[in-house]
Amino acid sequence: MKNMTLRRIAEACGGILHGKNGMEDAEVASVVTDSRQAKEGALFAAIKGERVDGHRFIPAVFEQGAVCVLSEQELPEDTAGSWIKVISTLGALKDIAEYYLRQLNIPVVGITGSVGKTSTKEVVAAVLSQKYRTLKTQGNFNNELGLPLTVFRLREEDEMAVLEMGISNFGEMHRLAKIARPDTCVITNIGQCHLEYLHSRDGILQAKTEIFDFLRPDGHIILNGNDDKLILVKNVNGIEPVFFGLKPEKDGHPEEAPALSVWADEIKSRGLKGVSCRIHTPDGSISVRIPIPGQHMVYNALAAAAVGLTYGLSPEQIRAGIESLQPVSGRFHIIETENYMIIDDCYNANPVSMKASLEVLQDGAGRRVAILGDMGELGENEALLHEEVGAFAGSCRIDKLIGVGPLCAGLIRKAGEENSELELSHYDTPEELLDCLEEQVQAGDTILVKASHFMNFSRIVDALQKMG
Repeated sequence: MKNMTLRRIAEACGGILHGKNGMEDAEVASVVTDSRQAKEGALFAAIKGERVDGHRFIPAVFEQGAVCVLSEQELPEDTAGSWIKVISTLGALKDIAEYYLRQLNIPVVGITGSVGKTSTKEVVAAVLSQKYRTLKTQGNFNNELGLPLTVFRLREEDEMAVLEMGISNFGEMHRLAKIARPDTCVITNIGQCHLEYLHSRDGILQAKTEIFDFLRPDGHIILNGNDDKLILVKNVNGIEPVFFGLKPEKDGHPEEAPALSVWADEIKSRGLKGVSCRIHTPDGSISVRIPIPGQHMVYNALAAAAVGLTYGLSPEQIRAGIESLQPVSGRFHIIETENYMIIDDCYNANPVSMKASLEVLQDGAGRRVAILGDMGELGENEALLHEEVGAFAGSCRIDKLIGVGPLCAGLIRKAGEENSELELSHYDTPEELLDCLEEQVQAGDTILVKASHFMNFSRIVDALQKMG
């Protein structure tokens, strides 16, 4: 890892280096918080979690070859290796990640938004990979611990970093942006996530746009031009945003709506095989087949096209990148078994993404079954927002709706009011559904599984696969 000696690491995080003399210039090969990954040359950060205190693993990581540990606790003089005493291990990790990213000096694309962050990150990385060696955020490593750990995966040979940045409260994005210092900021939309803490869409806009706090002076801003909140962003420290979106089919677009630099038309559903469209850019137009279904994927592809243009990719390279996209587990991942077509979209949920998934389910073959669970962090209007999704579900061309969780009771009730012919079921817990899941589905069904992460709906996907 470039310029990552123990001396420089201690200076970067304001810690005090202890241990054998002569180790100050020892270099770190990796930075980890999982003791099982603390191999030869690793720096192990001992984090005190809710259930496990990483400090208890310090003796073991030295036996495994770790060169140093970050510790909030004083360690004995006979400790087997070097250690850096810090006030906060998490705070130190963020400081070290900020320092390390500066050493690499590679362009950073920071991606945030209420819905579609992960999908957009995947498409952007797929496009940029057509020209550059690109590292992207893996899984849900997008918060104040995950972002530093993603940064530590970068190496000198990497040419681009695509970093997903997720928040739930004010100030978090400011701290993430301080680490990433993005060259390019992408915001997908301003929806209804984390209302429990951010209170309103205006609050969400304020929190998300903290990503601009550390935008480089010669940086780029790429925004959804069809989002009524994002179009209010006019100029950030002299940087004019680039907008993407769908052009309205007829008059009635808001007067303040900006001109779209990258836009799509000729949008056609290919069922669960994806969606096709024509993308128009200042460098020419391309017909593209996006291999994941849903009109929301067109927006993600447009954002990726705008990023690709920013970094010198041709329209053909952009097309190739979009069409190479692979689904991520839990993010509209289509699983075909002998008996079922399962749409695994259970990683997370909010009202916007729930409605988008229900729209796509309508293209499924056989009986179209939606298994929906509670959505979290929606604030004081959580019951109403679940009912809105229920009313929308009732208006969709689906055959069966199963709700799981106390909030989904209202969702199911509203769906029934909207469509009296829709087959409905409700369960208080996932365990109750799992006990009778085999009775609720039948061969030939297309089954959408979606809920917020805390519902742990991956268990339902696993059960369906075993049954299939």
